[in-house]
Amino acid sequence: MAETTIDPVCGMSVDPATAPSAEVDGTTYYFCAPGCRKAFMADPSAYLGGGHEHGGHHGHGGHDHGHGGHHH
Repeated sequence: MAETTIDPVCGMSVDPATAPSAEVDGTTYYFCAPGCRKAFMADPSAYLGGGHEHGGHHGHGGHDHGHGGHHH
């Protein structure tokens, strides 16, 4: 079984061997899709909890950093 990692944007399990990735501050993050990677790169700190909270805790104080609220 391949080792999986968690997409920091949506929380899905992804396979690092095939997933889009990005490196921020020396840490490589993996994403389920290019759209999640793009959202992450636009504002990494929104998904990393300001750099002090690693480990997939969603729900940053009740405000939503999800995919809503952007009008195209």
